[in-house]
Amino acid sequence: MTQPAPSRRHAIAEDLRNQIAKGHLKASERLPSEASLAAHYGVSTPTLRNALALLQGEGLVEKIHGSGNFVRHPLRRVTYLGGVAEPTAWSTFFAPLRVTTRTTNIEAHSHLPTLLNVPPRSPLTEVLYIAHEGRAPHSLARIYVPRDLVSADAPAATPSPTPMAARLADPRPPLAEVQERLSVRLPTQEEAATLRINASLAVLALTGVATDATGRVVEAAFLVLPADRADALFTTRLNPEERSPKA
Repeated sequence: MTQPAPSRRHAIAEDLRNQIAKGHLKASERLPSEASLAAHYGVSTPTLRNALALLQGEGLVEKIHGSGNFVRHPLRRVTYLGGVAEPTAWSTFFAPLRVTTRTTNIEAHSHLPTLLNVPPRSPLTEVLYIAHEGRAPHSLARIYVPRDLVSADAPAATPSPTPMAARLADPRPPLAEVQERLSVRLPTQEEAATLRINASLAVLALTGVATDATGRVVEAAFLVLPADRADALFTTRLNPEERSPKA
């Protein structure tokens, strides 16, 4: 069966993609103007922009307002290990990156009361983590914890984002369950601006809820990971007896 010919925008995107992959167009290099590229490929400017939008969505090209389109530096890929509740999980995930934090006291609003199972306007502590590779934002996380669970001497900022549950006031019941939900979606305007990504680049959005042995939700975490630089790995370890076929 004959495959349909690719559209002009896909053909242009594929040609530019190959030039980037082969090093003919190098990281940080400015592409020719959109008018020049449109003339080169014999297409209209809107068609050329649609082709560039495909590359922007893949994280290969970055459009800087007033300056033009540039080949992006390939960013380090990191892997989030899902299903790991130990404090080292977050440290390992962000280990290759520089992390900045901001801690704010807020009241539970929007979806937070339901997620944390607290009354609306309950006092919470929010910690915003932004990971950087060089000067470029790489990924972000927001952690919410009931304020009475945060240790009085917990630092307002830490060099790497271990779960807030690891810094809760003592004594507290141990964690009993961590639920994680992973979805793929487009970033919000705020997320796209914070991470300096194109709004058409999909992100991995992970929501984690940690519950202690009494059934109380002690932490809600939101991770936003641009799909061009992050993977999520979930491993299920089975009992050897359960894997063996029964006679």
